[in-house]
Amino acid sequence: MKATPPFVDARQVRRNYARAAAGYDAAALLAREIGSRMLERLDYVKITPHRVLDLGCGTGTTLAALGERYPQAQVLGADLSEPMLRAGLAPRTRLRWLMPFLRGPKSTLVAADAAALPFAGGSQGLVWSNLLLHWLADPQPALREIHRVLEVGGLLMFSTLGPDTLKELRACFPGGEARSLRFIDMHDYGDMLVECGFADPVMDAERLTVTYPSFDDLVAELRRCGATNSLSVRPRGLTGRASWAAARENYERLRQDGRLPATLEVVYGHAWKATPKTTADGAAIVRFDPKQRLR
Repeated sequence: MKATPPFVDARQVRRNYARAAAGYDAAALLAREIGSRMLERLDYVKITPHRVLDLGCGTGTTLAALGERYPQAQVLGADLSEPMLRAGLAPRTRLRWLMPFLRGPKSTLVAADAAALPFAGGSQGLVWSNLLLHWLADPQPALREIHRVLEVGGLLMFSTLGPDTLKELRACFPGGEARSLRFIDMHDYGDMLVECGFADPVMDAERLTVTYPSFDDLVAELRRCGATNSLSVRPRGLTGRASWAAARENYERLRQDGRLPATLEVVYGHAWKATPKTTADGAAIVRFDPKQRLR
């Protein structure tokens, strides 16, 4: 029986981000905005981690902010794309000089697969992940790994993209050509967190609308960010001029006040690693408090 290929082509994801690495910081306005909103959410969480892992850190733009928030913690960054990590360590550009949070991380950077992390179990107090999970063929192995490396009482905080993201782009290509990822609903993420052993998951979403002068400007920004087509079922070869022309024409019908809209459904989630109730082999754990007297 032939195996079903994963929906996301992980090799294509790596290639796209390798191409985008050099100019990623200048293009990734959305990632920085969502990261900023995630940082605000930490204001409502009481946690003093000794070690923080930014999983899917890209060029490491959030590491400095996490280090400032938790000065007592060791901050680590992990990403599958080595070119992105190297770009984060590159000499300061004018952009990095003007924007302190882009000045390059002092933290340790590690090239790692989210589904096979090179960290000991229970070694992280906080795992932070901004816009990573939707790039994985299956988020559950990564969520299990995050649960493994978190200490008891540790927190996972993440953002990802939901089903309404780029709905206009998906609808504008003729014949239903596969042009963007199939994004997972936030309720399904909540179910995955519970299945992976997390406690008290909290999920919510907001919809943002970004506007562009033209269809080509939208496509160009996606390319600069590495967010181009990574579907395993994507059309092979170059897209014909007729398809692009039809897509432009279809998208043009959405123009309002001189701009073309692109919807982004941003999903936020956090959950805790609770005290385990069973051992690794499934046996129940019974805790005995010696202060209590048996009768």
